[in-house]
Order: sequence, then structure tokens, then C-alpha cells
Amino acid sequence: MEVAGNFGIFALLPIVLALILAFWTKNSVFSILMGCILGVVIAGFNPATGLTELFQAALGSSWFIWVLMIEIFIGIMIATFQRAGVIQTFAKKASSKIGSRKGSTGFAWFLGVFCFFSDYFSPLFSGPIARPLTDENNVSREKLSYILDSTSAPVPTLIPLSGWAVYIAGLLVDHGPISDTSAAMSAFVRSIPYNFYAWLAITLAALLAFEIIPDFGPMKKAEKRAHKEGKVIRDGGTPMTGKELDDVKPPEGKLGSLTVYLFIPVIIIVTISLGTFFFLNDTKILTAFISAVIYLMVALGIGGFFEDVNDAMDVAQDGIKGVLPAILILSLAFCINEITQVLGGADYIISVTESWMTPAVLPALSFIAAGFMAFLTGTSWGTYGILFPFVMPIAFSLSGGALAPVVFASIAAVTGGGAFGDHCSPVSDTTILSSLGAGSDHIDHVTTQIPYALTAGIISTVLFVIMGIL
Repeated sequence: MEVAGNFGIFALLPIVLALILAFWTKNSVFSILMGCILGVVIAGFNPATGLTELFQAALGSSWFIWVLMIEIFIGIMIATFQRAGVIQTFAKKASSKIGSRKGSTGFAWFLGVFCFFSDYFSPLFSGPIARPLTDENNVSREKLSYILDSTSAPVPTLIPLSGWAVYIAGLLVDHGPISDTSAAMSAFVRSIPYNFYAWLAITLAALLAFEIIPDFGPMKKAEKRAHKEGKVIRDGGTPMTGKELDDVKPPEGKLGSLTVYLFIPVIIIVTISLGTFFFLNDTKILTAFISAVIYLMVALGIGGFFEDVNDAMDVAQDGIKGVLPAILILSLAFCINEITQVLGGADYIISVTESWMTPAVLPALSFIAAGFMAFLTGTSWGTYGILFPFVMPIAFSLSGGALAPVVFASIAAVTGGGAFGDHCSPVSDTTILSSLGAGSDHIDHVTTQIPYALTAGIISTVLFVIMGIL
């Protein structure tokens, strides 16, 4: 989609409109669609022609197709878990040992941290496993989705053994004395202590999950509703999972082995994900999910959980239908991110902030700029691709070309800022996937999570400012 001209602050109007409508109407699809329409009008197209070109540009990309297929196979995998009855079995076994609200939310937090290698796998795996336990203990879906989200993107930014680390290291090559990927990975590792937002987000989620500190803001109201009234979703809320997944049941009087139908698929996913990372330097998440689904379909067939081929296909289709709400929102999120980029939203943010960069404020401003950009565009990786080439030359010019603390702090500031904005944004893929994994209303997840993310973000900014002063 080609557009001529510099739209300045008007490039941000589509996402601003979408955000206002989302918080006002509580309807994500309508709000993002209106933002897309405004974007194509600003770009000079009529709505019909503009939306056609926008959809083709945004949804025809290999990146969207990759994310789409992950969601589809996640849906099928959850449906096969439902047919085998293993989620219910696991929940019953776990509930005998986890008999409290903080035990169930703490378990969800541990699951999220365990899935450190992928921000996509983490909420989509941890959510369906933890959800029966949190529902049984009257924990709001908003609280579960917050825990999933806080252990999805922030965790991989602190772990060298993740696709995030590899991607960020690749962006650091050829800046200053960083001449190859080995030096880049070393710089990333040395930046980890300065990644204040990730440390704070994960820690705050743990403190809230284990009820060491009380909930506050809209989450307090959601938790009171769930605890006192037993309503894990507010009246009128729309969970991101369709009813088709709940309708998939095991055959009468037949439950599958946890080892065969739950633990082995998880081992397959973890083994392929980590194995491809170590040996191919590329985490093959989609390959891992496809392999697990193929295994499950064959195992369920051999185990007598399908009446025939048509029954197996019905289960798979129910799984896909169950994730359609998330797919629809994700598709529109890709579209509004595309039109914001086409209008030059990221360039405008850079033009506004570049004149303020000084040694004392570089990390703090880098964090704020990355957070703002990721919030408006819904992508931390896209933010990294734009900001690292801009911030790193400034950092090295301030350090005299040496690998100094200001360089490591700047790397961490962009990394943490991208995760911060991504964490808050209703058009972020990981935010959407966390709502899907928890079965939460998406806007309810965003509104209850923002105060917590802002708390960690404000503290992080203060710490970067203190660093600059010292």
C-alpha cells in the first residue's frame, strides 16, 4: 500500500480513535475497524478501495500468516485436549494440591515463566491449563490474562535462550565495536540487569499472583466480582474463546491418559522449540505446534476417541471456530498497525523525541519513545527494528565508541520500552493472545492491566532518570 506525503501527527489519529472507541464501547472489532477506515481516508483513499488495499497489504504478509497458523493450530490442540478430557483431569488432580486462589494464580505465574522461550506459546499453553483452576477458585479472567501477559513478552527479554535475544542481537551488529553476533549477544546479556521494566513486570505479577500485595485499580473491582459473586467474566463481557471449544467433550465414560495426551505433546513442543533454537538458531514455534497436533490426532484416533474421520475433522473445525474471535481482532490489529506505519506514525514519534537526546536522558527517553511507539503500533519487534538503528549511534557517540553503561542501559531501555508498550496496547498480538489464553474479554483485560503496566513503567523511567543523573 503506497501513500505519498508526510502526515505528521495525523498519522497517529487512526490508532487514537481506535483506543478511544475501544475503551468507550468495549468492542474491539468495531473500534479497530473504525480506526482503519479513518486511516485510509487520511491516506487519500475512499473507504472501500482503501480497506481493500489495506487488507491485502497487512494480511498478505508471511508474518501474519505465520501468526494466524499458530492460532489455528493452538485452537485445534485445545480442542484435542478437550476431546481427551485431559485439561479437566489435570485440573482435578491439581485442585487437590492447589486449593486456594493464590495457589491457582501462582501456578499460572510459574507456568508462564516456565515457557520462557516463546511469548506466543506461553499464554496459549499456560492459559487453558490454568484456567480451570482459577475458575474453580473464583479468580477473574482479567487477573489470569494479566498474569499470562506479564510472563509472555517480559520473560524472553531477560533470557538469552529466546528468539527475542537473537532478534535484538541481530539489530545490534555493526553498531560501534559490535562487529558480529557473538559480540552482539554479549552486549545483550550485559544489558539484562538494566532491563528494569521486565524485572518489575514479572515481579509485580508474582506479588499479585501470590497475594503478597493487594490488587488495585479496575482489577480490584474485577477480583471482588469474581470472588464475591462467582462471576469470572463480567456481565456482558465477551470471552475471546468461542463456545465451540467448551462444547468439545470426551466420549461418555472415557478419559485420556495425562502422559499420552497432555505431557507428551508438551514435551514435543518444548523439544522442537528449544532444539531448533540451539541447532538452527531459529525457534520453530509453528513447526512445534503442528507436530504436536499431528501426534494428538493420531494418538486420539488409535485410542478410540474419534468415531471416524469426519468426527476428527469436526473436532479440528470446532477448535478453529473457538479461536475465531481472537483471529478477527488480530487481523484488524495487523491492519491498523500497517496503516499507522504507512502514514509515518513511527517517523513522527522519532522526529518529536530526537532533539531531546542527551547523555543524562538518553535511556529514559529511549524507554519512553519505545513504549509510546509500541503502544500505538502494537509491535515491540517493529519498534526495535526502528529504534535500535536510531538510538545505538547516539549511545556510542556519548560513550566515546566504547561498550559503556550508557550503551547497555540504552539497549535495555529500548528492549524494556518495547515490551512496556506492547504490554499495554490493545492491538498488540501478545495482549490479544493473552486474552485468548485466559478466555477473557479483551478490552477488560487491557483496562485492568494498564494500571499495573504503568506502575512498572513509571518506576522504570524514574530508575533510568536516576542512572542519567548519577
